[in-house]
Amino acid sequence: MKVEMRPPIKILLAAAALTVPLVVPLSATAESPDPSGSGEVPETSYAVPGLAEPVSMTVDKWGVPHISASTTGDLFQAQGFNAARDRLFQMDTWRRSGLGELSEVLGKNYVEQDRAARLFLYRGDMDKEWASYGPEAKEIATRFAAGVNAYVDWLEKNPDAVPEEFRKLGYKPARWKPEDLVRIRTHGLVSNLTNEVTRAKLMCLGGPDASKYLAKLEPKHKPKVPDGLDLCSLPDDVLATYQLATTPVTFNNGKMEKKPEEVPALREGMGGSNAWAVSPRRTSTGRPILAGDPHRANTSAPSNRYITHLSAPGLNIIGAGEPWNPGVSMGHNGKISFGLTNLAADQSDLYVYDLKPGDPTKYRYGGRWVSMNTADEDIPVAGEGARKSSLSFTRHGPVVKVDEAKNKAYAVRTVWTQPGTSAYLGSLRFQKAGDLDAFSKAVRHWKAPGSNLVYADKKGDIGWVPGALSPKRVGKGYDGLLPVPGDGRYEWAGFRNSAEFPVTRNPKSGFVSSANEYNFPGDEEALGYEWSEHYRKDRIDEVLSKQSGTSVKDTMDLQNDVKSLAVSEILPYLKDLESSDPTTKKALDLLRGYDGVASKDSAGAVLFETWITNVLYPAWAQTLLPKEAAQYLTQGKLMQDFRVVTDSFAEPEEWFGKEGAQARDKLILDTLPKAYDEVSGHLGADPAKWRWGSAQIHVFMRPLGGPYVGGAQADGTYHTVRMSMYLPNRFPRIQIAGPTFKMALDVGSWDDSRVINAPGQSGDERSPHYADLAAKWNAGEYFPLLYSKEAIAENAETRITLNPA
Repeated sequence: MKVEMRPPIKILLAAAALTVPLVVPLSATAESPDPSGSGEVPETSYAVPGLAEPVSMTVDKWGVPHISASTTGDLFQAQGFNAARDRLFQMDTWRRSGLGELSEVLGKNYVEQDRAARLFLYRGDMDKEWASYGPEAKEIATRFAAGVNAYVDWLEKNPDAVPEEFRKLGYKPARWKPEDLVRIRTHGLVSNLTNEVTRAKLMCLGGPDASKYLAKLEPKHKPKVPDGLDLCSLPDDVLATYQLATTPVTFNNGKMEKKPEEVPALREGMGGSNAWAVSPRRTSTGRPILAGDPHRANTSAPSNRYITHLSAPGLNIIGAGEPWNPGVSMGHNGKISFGLTNLAADQSDLYVYDLKPGDPTKYRYGGRWVSMNTADEDIPVAGEGARKSSLSFTRHGPVVKVDEAKNKAYAVRTVWTQPGTSAYLGSLRFQKAGDLDAFSKAVRHWKAPGSNLVYADKKGDIGWVPGALSPKRVGKGYDGLLPVPGDGRYEWAGFRNSAEFPVTRNPKSGFVSSANEYNFPGDEEALGYEWSEHYRKDRIDEVLSKQSGTSVKDTMDLQNDVKSLAVSEILPYLKDLESSDPTTKKALDLLRGYDGVASKDSAGAVLFETWITNVLYPAWAQTLLPKEAAQYLTQGKLMQDFRVVTDSFAEPEEWFGKEGAQARDKLILDTLPKAYDEVSGHLGADPAKWRWGSAQIHVFMRPLGGPYVGGAQADGTYHTVRMSMYLPNRFPRIQIAGPTFKMALDVGSWDDSRVINAPGQSGDERSPHYADLAAKWNAGEYFPLLYSKEAIAENAETRITLNPA
């Protein structure tokens, strides 16, 4: 689970006044560059119990650690030690929140969150769990955890080095067990659980056809209501426990703070990303290029990606992963390179049960009453000992809601109960691969989250290899789009795994790309129906197809591209419209001149984004849906699938009825002046002074509050390659998700690769690398991802030796 600390919205709004990027000044530490100017690289050392031989580490001037060990065991122990050295509070919070151990140090306010997290822990066969990630996985995790613990032990003897957050909150970092790394599941992504409930409620309010207004389904499909499901019976809080388990931890003065209502519901839409690989015949150097920029929540300092370089006999890998995971999930090993995006395989379902009257511990299954399984656990609570907590499970999964008054219970079924579904740890299998065949074979074992793996190697091969554990659903009307009764009629009859999926190798186009779009056409058994909008994918393909000599610079430019093809799709409908209303005329004139480039200085972007999200979308829903259904669909906490609007504009008779084109045009003309007035109310009457950067901001917030890091105006939108997910019903819009880590790899000439990781590599605010990359990231700039010993030595900032104790 990503640890994100968000401030009160009023703090974010105060940042709206910023007109230039701001990075909070940071003081130097003992590991800063040599202050004497002598040119000598500072050196330090630590004693680390368990190492067989000394491990050397060079931290370059961008904060990237280059770790070299004589054995892979020592290497992964050193990785754990170093990750804790840079990110201990983030890692400790991830571990405590995932295991359900927050109240042990933070008190009673966290008991319910701890209970929720414990419901989703992996409780299966640990031998099968370890084996899923490869024969070395258990040993790797054991040594990684030992490294974390060695740093925690070092802090016991050096309390001045303890991260400030622990001192302020009044507790010490915990020690890790190897199984902690794999039992936690709630930081992974599942695709559509929230939409199952949303769809049911929308169909209840708007009728059986109302589902089409929520999201465009691919392949084209009409949801079927499972027999026995009452669409109108779902409690409003049916997923509250699930959201509590998966929503990032938020501190405000040491206490849990409720996040804005929109954020938990948006979580399942945050799994976007871009990745592509270009064949050597289309690049300027004759070498492949691989690009990747995963999208996740991006409001916390530090972010959830960490760059590291791991070198030992048989392994020399560099790139990014989550700091609590050993290895690297995005990067290269000197022979092959790899990036990933989210693959929207539907890996979860909500089950609805009839309870036995008078006995809520039994549910109907297969024509009889079956007892729930229970686990009684003590949850330690700071200041008051332990609280007893009973966790209940059906045959399908953890029970997240019991409604005794209506004799109903609800459980969440996910692939998380299966061995091998710890997020991204499947990358351990392919880190030594040397060609596409070996890589594809390794990805066959990938289970969660569903991912598109994009590939390129020194030989010149490029490819796309999907990985996911996909349930085979059996039952009349069971398509995964709605909750289902848990009485035995709707089951998972095994899984499709990655070995059954297609693989793309060296396509004629000369490139492969992925942006979470529907990429399984013709598949007889759909992996899922809810895929990302096509705008980012189409823009990537449009640019790459026109380039004949793609360079690393071109790749970085494309990652920072903010041209919205949603604009190109919708503005033609304004071309022939006329109005006598002065405000409408101004709006039409401004948008007709908008090129779709959502840069910070664009006035057209302010009006267009305000129009489609705040005015057009609600009015469109109110035009086509019953009042209550329209209000529910547009109440602000839901993602907007803009493809549904554009589809309705393209087929007005089907959506608006007779004389649909006239109804569509009237809708446009009626909403444009309202959007124009809304922007004027915020930015003034003169559109020449409107700027998208004044209407959209981004800040990285410290875990416990205090001065924000890197506060700046932001560009991009939901629909651009440089993706910006923002809360639409606030002004200024608060950017909440996008890419903090980006890489552009020059395959084979590795030192010419470029990367960025904002706001900085370190999570310790005393480090010079806490926020040193924030301004560079906001400006769309990168730094070299160094791989050769010579380049690393030339850019060394600090040398660290880990000695056997």
